[in-house]
Amino acid sequence: MSKQFMIYKFLITITIAVIGFAASLLFGAADIDFQSVWLALTSSNQTDEITIIRELRIPRVVAAMFVGASLSVAGAIMQGLTRNPLADPGLLGLTAGANLALAITIASIPSANYFSIMLACFLGAAIGALLVFGIGLMKKGGFSPFRIVLAGAAVTALLTAISDAIGIYFKIAKDVSMWTSGGLIGTTWKQLMVIIPVIMIGIIVAILFSRQLTILSLHENVAVGLGQKTRQIKAVLFVVIILLTGAAVALVGNMVFIGLMIPHMVRAMVGTDYRVIIPFSAIVGATFMMLADLAGRTINAPYETPVAAIVAILGLPFFLIVIHRGGKVFS
Repeated sequence: MSKQFMIYKFLITITIAVIGFAASLLFGAADIDFQSVWLALTSSNQTDEITIIRELRIPRVVAAMFVGASLSVAGAIMQGLTRNPLADPGLLGLTAGANLALAITIASIPSANYFSIMLACFLGAAIGALLVFGIGLMKKGGFSPFRIVLAGAAVTALLTAISDAIGIYFKIAKDVSMWTSGGLIGTTWKQLMVIIPVIMIGIIVAILFSRQLTILSLHENVAVGLGQKTRQIKAVLFVVIILLTGAAVALVGNMVFIGLMIPHMVRAMVGTDYRVIIPFSAIVGATFMMLADLAGRTINAPYETPVAAIVAILGLPFFLIVIHRGGKVFS
C-alpha cells in the first residue's frame, strides 16, 4: 500500500472524527445551534446554551473519544500479543476485574477519591487478566482463541457475580451500577484531568513499541530470531493494556466489544503493520465511541439509551461473524 494512499486514508479518518465531534456537540436532548457551539469553543461568553456545551457536552464527548481510543488500542495490542482474533479487554476478564476492584473500593473506602478508584481499577484489570491467561496456560497450546474466550467468559461471570454480591451486601449496588453501567453521564473536567494523561501515556508507549508488536504478532520465534527481548516487550505491553483498560473502566464502566471490533476494521483498512494499526485504532475507536454516545443521546431523546447497549447490539453480531470466519472477518 503506497504511502500517499495511506495519507489519504488518514485524512479521511480524521475528517470523519471532526464531523463526529461537531455533531456530538450540536445534537442531544436539547439541540443547540452552530453559533453557540462556536462561541463556546472560541469565546468567553456565558449563556445557558454555552454553559451546557462547556460543562456537560464537551467533557462527555472528550471522555467518549478517550474511552474509545483506549479500549481500541488495548484490544489491538491484545490481539497482536496473543495472535488471537477474539481478544478484547471486555471479553477476557479485564473490565470485570476492574469493576470488582471498583466495588471493593467503594464498599471499603466510601470516601475514596477518583485517583484511588482509578488505581483500584488498574489492579482489578491486572488480576482479571492474570486469571484468564493463567487458566488458558494450564494446558499446552493454552493461547488458542476459543480456550482463552471460554476462560474469559468464566472469569468474567465469576468476577461480575462477586461484584454484584458486594453491592448487595454492603448496600452500595446503586453506587456501583452508576459506575459500571457503561455510560458517560456526568463526566466532569476534574475526572478527565486524572484519566486523560494515563490514556495518553498508554497510547504513546503502544506506538513506541508498535514495531516490536508487529514482529511478535507474526510468531514469537521470529521475534527471538530478530533479537527481540520478548519477555520485556510483553511485560511493557501488558502494563499498557492494564493502564488503558483500567482508565477506561474508571471513567465509563464495563464496555465490551470495542476492543474486538475496531482493530479488525482497522486491519481491513491499513493491513497488518501495528505501526499503523495502533494510531488508526485510536482515531477510529474515538470516532466510533463518539457516534455511539451520540446515538444513545438522540435515539429516544430526551431519555438516554445506554451506550453500552448500543455497542453490544453492534458488537455481538460482529463477534459471531469473527468466530464463524475463523478470525478473518474482512477477508
